[in-house]
Amino acid sequence: MKTIEEIFQILKDNFPNSELTLKTDIPTESFIIIPPFDVDKISLFLRDNSDLQFDSLMCLSGVDDFNGQKVKDENGNEIMQGGTLSVYYHLESTPLRHKLVLKTSTSRDNPEVVSNAEIWNSANWHEREAYDMFGIKFINHPDLRRILMPYDWEFGFPLRKDYQNPEFYQGMKVPY
Repeated sequence: MKTIEEIFQILKDNFPNSELTLKTDIPTESFIIIPPFDVDKISLFLRDNSDLQFDSLMCLSGVDDFNGQKVKDENGNEIMQGGTLSVYYHLESTPLRHKLVLKTSTSRDNPEVVSNAEIWNSANWHEREAYDMFGIKFINHPDLRRILMPYDWEFGFPLRKDYQNPEFYQGMKVPY
C-alpha cells in the first residue's frame, strides 16, 4: 500500500512536464492536482502501473468553486465572472488496497477536461452527469449528452452557483 506522498513522487518522476501539486494542508482528504488535458494520460498510468494498479474509479464529482465576482450583464441579470469548475476523481486499487483523490480545474468560460470513459467504464455516466449539471465538456467522451435534465433543456447548468431557474419550461411554471 502506497502513501499519497509516494504516489505523488511516482507521478512527478513519470510526468516531469506536467504541473502537479500535492495538497495535504487541508481539513479534508489530501489530493493531487493535475492539469485538465493530462487527465487521461495520468489516469491510464495510474491504472496500468504495476506498483499502483488503480483499477476502480469509485466516484467522479463536478464542483463549482467560484471565487470570482458577481457583475450585471446587459439585461441587468447578475452573472459570475472568474472562478473555476473542478472535477474530483476518487480512485481505488482493489488488489493493493490504497486510494487516491485527483483534482483538476478548468475555466468557467470554456470548461474542458479530457475524458476517462475509455480508461474506467464508470467514468461514462459520471462525466455525463458533470456535463449535464455543470457544463464541463469531456473531450473524447463517446456519448456526451444530457443524462438527468431533459434533452431540450436550454436554461443552463443547475449545479453552477450562478444558475437561475427559468420561469417556464414547455409552458409549465417552474418555481414551486
